[in-house]
Amino acid sequence: MVLVSEQVDVLAGLVSGGGVVVLSGAGLSTESGIPDYRGASGAARRHSPMTYQVFTRDPLARRRYWARSHLGWRTIARAVPNAGHRAVARLQQAGLVDGVVTQNVDGLHTAAGSRGVVELHGRLAEVVCLGCGVGVSRSELHQRLAEANPGFAAWGSAVNPDGDGDLADSAVAGFRMVDCAQCDTGVLKPDVVFFGESVPAARVARCFAMVESARLLLVLGSSLTVMSGRRFVVRAAGLGIPVAIVNQGATRGDAYAAVTVDAPLGQVLPMLADRLSAVTEGAGQPGAVVPDDADQPGVLPGGAGGTVAVG
Repeated sequence: MVLVSEQVDVLAGLVSGGGVVVLSGAGLSTESGIPDYRGASGAARRHSPMTYQVFTRDPLARRRYWARSHLGWRTIARAVPNAGHRAVARLQQAGLVDGVVTQNVDGLHTAAGSRGVVELHGRLAEVVCLGCGVGVSRSELHQRLAEANPGFAAWGSAVNPDGDGDLADSAVAGFRMVDCAQCDTGVLKPDVVFFGESVPAARVARCFAMVESARLLLVLGSSLTVMSGRRFVVRAAGLGIPVAIVNQGATRGDAYAAVTVDAPLGQVLPMLADRLSAVTEGAGQPGAVVPDDADQPGVLPGGAGGTVAVG
């Protein structure tokens, strides 16, 4: 097995040339206490993620969602960026990362200091009325729900990345929903893209444009199981843009990758940022460092890609 430090050298050889676009998934936020859907932390959940069709058509299912989400918001609201989020922000500040596309809805990239983050699936901290279109903050809605449910003190066993917590049906029965405070009757929905719902076309186009202008696509913490994220990997590979993947476990994009690293992101990314900060500061030009054994920026030593893993 290759040592972690050698893995970081391989990644540094790709990232050092700059022009990097990051595509992040739920695996980047697990170390902030937000479990993912498909990794080890997601295996024990009892219910499937809410779909847009069920949410809009079934009032009982919608009440169940808001009861569980009211519970789950406690976890999301107190989550803070972890070492992986902070490392991405450092790489952007060093001029190596040009942009971040995230599949996450937790807002932790921005909280860590990353700029111009495109939140592909929206942001859980915002709520929108499906009737009049007015948006409000989730904290405001949380307060209204707390006032409408003064006796609601249920505790769940797990929380999904979208803030939907596991909660017994008996605890849901007496939960009271609230409607839009602006139009009084509109259905409120978190401003995130549910399963079965389409990402706004303009947002998708912006992400494709970022990927197409990149020198490297760096995938962090995504299994790439759904096409919503995997399509960007496919597009990059089709254009000859190198892809690097850091994730715990195999992904559906591994076949497109020049290098894959199976290791904790909170371990790998700070090491990568430290390594590149040291060499770029020494050269005086962020993003302009070329490893001694590489002929061109971002080309792996020996001119070939590979797969490395932690022993």
